[in-house]
Amino acid sequence: MVTDIKKDSDKTPAKQGREKVSSEPNKIGPATPYDFDGKNLTAYGGLLPVGTLLEKLGFRQLVEETLKVKRQTRVMPVYQFILAMVLACYVGFSRLHHLRFVQREPMLTGILGVLRLPPQCTFWRFLASLHGSVAGQLLEVQRRLRQRVWEAANVKLSAVVLDTDTTVHTLFGNQMGARKSYLSGQSLPVILVG
Repeated sequence: MVTDIKKDSDKTPAKQGREKVSSEPNKIGPATPYDFDGKNLTAYGGLLPVGTLLEKLGFRQLVEETLKVKRQTRVMPVYQFILAMVLACYVGFSRLHHLRFVQREPMLTGILGVLRLPPQCTFWRFLASLHGSVAGQLLEVQRRLRQRVWEAANVKLSAVVLDTDTTVHTLFGNQMGARKSYLSGQSLPVILVG
């Protein structure tokens, strides 16, 4: 027996997406409203404090003066490509094709100052155009950014100890009923210079 009662039918879904396409990128600033108990809070709302932190640390200036990229980009400047990938890593994306899910995310595009992110192939072409020397330059950006964070937090370190994690080895056979063997990690003292 089929019943056609209104209480058994599904509710109509709420409209999602934008009503109209904006011709200007979203401006994100101190006056940007945010609400933690709102029902329509974006999942990427935490990007605003991260973007503000990077801005206060002078990330843009640091990238622009440290990275020497000869390729001229048309869609976005080099800094915006780097920032988009850093923010994607912060959100938890491990692959470039994940950026398609946030191509028009208002918080991300607002921080980057673009209408939408370029397609994945544009990010791949940008990365392919970088030479081996850029890897060292990125490490220098990372070192200087870490130094700025430590200075801002008033942290004065003379040495750092890196504890490596344990390594898991698969055992073959039946050695005392075990399936895995663990090698303990080692502590490596690293002396900071500068």
